[in-house]
Amino acid sequence: MTTLNPRASPATNPARRAGGTTAHLSSERSLPAHDVKNLFVVDGSPFTTFPEKNPTLTIMALSVRAARYISSEIRKGSLYNLKVMNRQIVLAARPVGFPKESDFQLVETPVPSPGPGEFLVRGKYLSVDPYMRPRIAGGKSYARGVEVGDVMVGGVVGEVIESKNADYAPGEIVEGLLGWRQYVVSNGEGVRKVDSALAPISTALGVLGMPGASAYFGLLEVGKPQAGETVVVSGAAGAVGSIAGQIAKLKGCRVVGIAGSDEKVRHLTEELGFDAAFNYKTTPNYHRKLMALCPSGIDVYFDNVGGEITDAVIRHINVRARLVICGQISQYNLEKPEMGPRWLWSLIVKQARAEGFLVFQFADRYREALRDLAGWLKEGKLKYRENIVEGMENAPRAFIGMLKGENIGKQLVKISND
Repeated sequence: MTTLNPRASPATNPARRAGGTTAHLSSERSLPAHDVKNLFVVDGSPFTTFPEKNPTLTIMALSVRAARYISSEIRKGSLYNLKVMNRQIVLAARPVGFPKESDFQLVETPVPSPGPGEFLVRGKYLSVDPYMRPRIAGGKSYARGVEVGDVMVGGVVGEVIESKNADYAPGEIVEGLLGWRQYVVSNGEGVRKVDSALAPISTALGVLGMPGASAYFGLLEVGKPQAGETVVVSGAAGAVGSIAGQIAKLKGCRVVGIAGSDEKVRHLTEELGFDAAFNYKTTPNYHRKLMALCPSGIDVYFDNVGGEITDAVIRHINVRARLVICGQISQYNLEKPEMGPRWLWSLIVKQARAEGFLVFQFADRYREALRDLAGWLKEGKLKYRENIVEGMENAPRAFIGMLKGENIGKQLVKISND
């Protein structure tokens, strides 16, 4: 915010010592007060002076002229880097076991300016997702890891506020892997435009974003469910699992969800239309529970969790079952690998298939997924829930909470109120 302060003290203001009235601007740049056209452009002291003849009228005139100019520049998106710091979260230390808030650090840097062919994005929401945990572990993964001192990787949806790229205009909403920061410059690579009339823009990070596409392609292309089959989804109340289960219902399947609280179980069965669900934290015997809920066996297993839950599911797969390996969140924070049953022989006996996938392998078909997901959403056939935490400083806490399963649906962080 720009403020005018004609009472700046002589001790801190050379102009006042010289007998002039001063307008204090909350910018690090200044110029003679009558030259409002070039306000905030000329380097110098943070004060602007003008003659003492009629200070009151001069201040009023300056205020009006400055307000008009600032309003015009804001519309063009050229004042956002003035006295506004870019808040961002960097990795402070490699997590050992479960991440701690001290493994992350909030830092402030100047807001960057776009160069030729680039545009400046002000983030509105950022995403926290399970895949981020392996990316900060320091080991090999399917994508470049986050080094200590780097900005945390992650999806962001935001508004273009300044552009030197003909394809992106100020005011447009975009989404991409822009990192945990409030402002970022992009050349458009890996960024897509978001239709804010279709749904709230936050959905670009959830049901109409990477999680929705993961559920869509994982279930339909890898799982290939057929009407009448039984589909089991682990991590069923999360951003991906909740969508995968609903798509399975749309395809005429019996759907059983596995989640970590009674509230989540009710959400699945009473709100999302799952045929059955159970709380694995209060279920003493997964094998017996699955036998009761899946009397005809399991044809498709959409796995977000791994570990003991998956070990139990394997015992109930049918001939030619398909196991969709989307995530293994139960394993991400282990300091030592868990020992478990060796069940690959079951794939031989059941002539079954287990296949892992990355949503990026379907990048050339994203439009297809978003078209169908948006259509189901508009028709009321698809429901979603968001859990939103406010403030960039709370992103690490939201991330850790998501890893602990505290959220229902998509976990987001709101980083801008504008």
